[in-house]
Amino acid sequence: MSPPSSGAPTLRAIFLAFSKIGLTSFGGGVSGWMLREIVQRRAWLSEQEFLSGLALAQAFPGVNVVNLAIWIGFQMRGGRGALVAALGIVVPPMAVAILLAAAFSSVGDSHSVHIALAGVAAAAIGMSLQTGLRAARNAARGLVRTLILAVTFAAIFFWRLPLLWVVGAMAPLSIAVAWFRVRHEVPQP
Repeated sequence: MSPPSSGAPTLRAIFLAFSKIGLTSFGGGVSGWMLREIVQRRAWLSEQEFLSGLALAQAFPGVNVVNLAIWIGFQMRGGRGALVAALGIVVPPMAVAILLAAAFSSVGDSHSVHIALAGVAAAAIGMSLQTGLRAARNAARGLVRTLILAVTFAAIFFWRLPLLWVVGAMAPLSIAVAWFRVRHEVPQP
């Protein structure tokens, strides 16, 4: 990786951006918020770069959004950027979650609270779906890549095959296809 450009965000800006993402994304869908904040609002990365980072983050063990924050921070400011992004996405929301868990213990039996949480969950699923559709649109370029995407989806969603087995079979195939394309300079459709 080349050193960060002078136009790269400061460590403080990275921490604040990831703190904002972590504190404002309720019930999941964090990668959707990241896409909006990092790509669309701040233009720190292109959509293609973001989706490549998302794919990489999902391939590594651990929490995908933390992996993605680390990757984005590293792209912006190297190792210190990775650390600051990880701290921003984890520490402030963790503090709020501890406080909310304590508060929820006293109102957890309220029907209204459960209705509100169901609404938040529906919105979060919508954000995840939006990000997933963007990633699928980006990945489905060419017949072979589209077939890999479709088979992976069908294997997990329709046939309910174990995720690890599907990824274990399809990831090497997908990597081989990408390697073959790069090696033989097959232009992307």
